[in-house]
Amino acid sequence: MSRRTVLATAAAVAAIAATASPALGATGPAARPPRAARLVDNHFWTSYEDWRTGTAEGTAVVAGSRPGLRIAKAAGRTDYTDPHTGTTATWEYARWTSPTHRSTVPATEAIASWNARTPAGTWLQVELRGTYSDKTETPWYVMGRWTAGDDIAVDIRRTSVDDQTDGKSTVWTDTLSLDDTTAALRIVSYRLRLTLYRKPGDTATPTVWRLGAMASAVPDRFTVPASTPGLAKELKVPRYSQEIHAGQYPEYDNGGEAWCSPTSSQMIIEYWGRKPTPEDLAWVDPTYADPQVCHAARFTFDYQYEGCGNWPFNAAYAATYKDLQGVVTRLASLTELESLIAAGIPAITSQSFRKEELTGAGYGTAGHLMTVIGFTAGGDVIANDPASPSDPAVRRVYKRREWENIWLRTKRYNASGKVVSGTGGVCYLYFPTKLSSAQRKALAAVGIR
Repeated sequence: MSRRTVLATAAAVAAIAATASPALGATGPAARPPRAARLVDNHFWTSYEDWRTGTAEGTAVVAGSRPGLRIAKAAGRTDYTDPHTGTTATWEYARWTSPTHRSTVPATEAIASWNARTPAGTWLQVELRGTYSDKTETPWYVMGRWTAGDDIAVDIRRTSVDDQTDGKSTVWTDTLSLDDTTAALRIVSYRLRLTLYRKPGDTATPTVWRLGAMASAVPDRFTVPASTPGLAKELKVPRYSQEIHAGQYPEYDNGGEAWCSPTSSQMIIEYWGRKPTPEDLAWVDPTYADPQVCHAARFTFDYQYEGCGNWPFNAAYAATYKDLQGVVTRLASLTELESLIAAGIPAITSQSFRKEELTGAGYGTAGHLMTVIGFTAGGDVIANDPASPSDPAVRRVYKRREWENIWLRTKRYNASGKVVSGTGGVCYLYFPTKLSSAQRKALAAVGIR
């Protein structure tokens, strides 16, 4: 199971758009049924034109098939004391600040994602500054300090940052949440600030290809309406168990029993034809099966959270593989997930449940990641569930109605009868830079470009 205790998903009044009734005695077509308010807004900067819209301080736009940002010249220097090693070092940096994005959803939560290459001795910081509906602003919240490497001689420890709050909102590891979602206050817009770091005088630079955030306002709900099954399809995704790694490398979240997130990430990375090289895996004990899972755990590990379940870190890890992209988002329904599967795009989903709530799981969890790889003819969910005793046992079929409600709800009762939170449809989506038209359309339909 993941060490993540699922964060409280903010409550929102999900207004239904009002439709005026026709006047008595009027003729003409019937009024359209009301549409439910949007719950999720995704916005990403990825194109050459996108990167040119921001405010640059020492950054340059990289053209080509995968446009991005890099350091052109240092905008300044700063000392950073790594809280996990105690080492203080001087770094030069360049910075890019996005234009203001006005969310289509007055939001209660926001989660940032980024895709980058960070050569040894470089790193990046992503910050978010929101504007509230009362026209005040949040501080610049640090949403993550990321480096793909972990060579203590040259790299910082990748980390989230605790204790960030302004009395209205708080950052919980990787998620910015309003403190009181029953009030009218919402986050209506935001900017992102990206700072790229390297050693003074060095020519190496991080290169960032994708930066953005998912803003959402999912209402409090213990249940969701049942959906109608769609197309039956199963994707051929590799199967890996986290449980066979129990006790291995306990310095990374106490070993494999807690590695649901990196194990799920590795399954999807390999589905897209990417995997670590033998040189990458040379550090792993040769007697261990599936060494790539150990590798994924090590290189998604968040030294502040002390776990491998930081959502954006997993997406960023996936994007270290050639021409692969990763985002964290929310889906509004199982129908949206079915559309992605139909286009050949599996998803890594986050959920929590009691043992008796999910038939066939055999466990309960306060937070767990699994990979959805398909749907049966009857609409049941086919999942590669890493909380399985062996690789062959990873493929599971879960009852549609049970699984749908568990994944999409934001409130639930735990084993003690206490009301706790659910994730409200959180998932990771990984996909290559070269997509089919059907895949591009399916991603666009859920707000990802």
